[in-house]
Amino acid sequence: MATPPLPERRAHGPVGPRGTVREVFGAFLALGLTSFGGPVAHLGYFHDAFVVRRRWLGEREYTDLVALCQFLPGPASSQVGMALGLRRAGYAGMAAAWAAFTLPSAALMVAFALGAQALAPEPGAGWLLGLKAAAAAVVAHALSGMAAKLATGVRRASVALAAMVLVLLLPSSLSQVAAIAAGAAAGLLLLREPSGADRAGSGEGDSFPGPADGGGPGDRPGDAGPAPAATPVRRRTALGFLAAFGVLLAALPALAALFPSTALMLADGFYRAGALVFGGGHVVLPLLESEAVGSGAVERESFLAGYGAAQAVPGPLFTFAAYLGALIPVAGSPLLGAAVALAAVFAPSALLVAGALPFWDRLRADARARAAVAGAGAAVVGILAAALYDPVFTEGVTSAATMAVAAAAFVALAVWRTPAWAVVVAAGAAGFALL
Repeated sequence: MATPPLPERRAHGPVGPRGTVREVFGAFLALGLTSFGGPVAHLGYFHDAFVVRRRWLGEREYTDLVALCQFLPGPASSQVGMALGLRRAGYAGMAAAWAAFTLPSAALMVAFALGAQALAPEPGAGWLLGLKAAAAAVVAHALSGMAAKLATGVRRASVALAAMVLVLLLPSSLSQVAAIAAGAAAGLLLLREPSGADRAGSGEGDSFPGPADGGGPGDRPGDAGPAPAATPVRRRTALGFLAAFGVLLAALPALAALFPSTALMLADGFYRAGALVFGGGHVVLPLLESEAVGSGAVERESFLAGYGAAQAVPGPLFTFAAYLGALIPVAGSPLLGAAVALAAVFAPSALLVAGALPFWDRLRADARARAAVAGAGAAVVGILAAALYDPVFTEGVTSAATMAVAAAAFVALAVWRTPAWAVVVAAGAAGFALL
């Protein structure tokens, strides 16, 4: 009897079988070494790698995962990667996906931190000025994209404005948390849309089209798509993950106060930053600035130079935490400081992804939850606007020459569609040559 032909490899094809940790690690390592372009590009890379080519899951499952990770605080693309690894190979697969996608970028950021310390450049070094000017352009570009998505209309724009004013007048990590909480409350009061027409995401800048945006197969009548696979997390276990998320958020500040140490200080500050970043990506900037620079542990010059360099490496932007941790050694070790900061900033995402998966269908149907997230998303636009002014603009644009570099970098990003890594490299080179 003739062997039947293999099924066509399409995005709507059958979902592949459960895989191995080694398989997950290899697939994500390739992405971790090559995924330039930021979170939107990352989600596109994931779609091509795991839906179209490897067929680990179907279109509808993928867009559902993207919608969930947009809904949660934290870096959406990293969370989607964790969810894919969890679905494919359980908890070990989740850890493998995170490590393979994150560690190449983290290693480059730690190397940059150690190299910058060894060179000990003067604060006015041209290449540093170029990197800081590029950081201003990158944040301005991210802000414009986020405002167009998360702060549209009179009510959302008003929430964003109020958050910006609050953070500018009362600059501290507490005011940023208060702004997010107030934004969520304002969303409940002002942004509820029972029809579900307005499901604003909270991804890292932009989003991969999914159910929350009205896109993706399986969301139109008559297009059911492949049946979603059962989540590998039981509901009781998921509740344990959510409880751990809350306990750590409350307990780490108390432990850091009772037992002062660099390790606990890093764990507390970076965990809080990872737990409270609705919008992900660039929105982590003001929270990390408040923790690292506000505490006096890192100078603003070094902070902005590292943030600029973070745009030029593949992988998630949250690996900027590893750079900052390397500048705040634990027990005299920059590598240990980087490890603590990196683990702390990503831990909330892992706990939330594993904890929310079994409850996602119910959560996304709740109009109140969507309204609260929409309000929080508008608030983070205001927080990022405040950060664009101070410290990014006040420190990065200090002369006519740096303004020229920043403006050219912004045009390259927004109009010429130049990759961020190329813009950063060019800005650093221009600073070295001209400033």
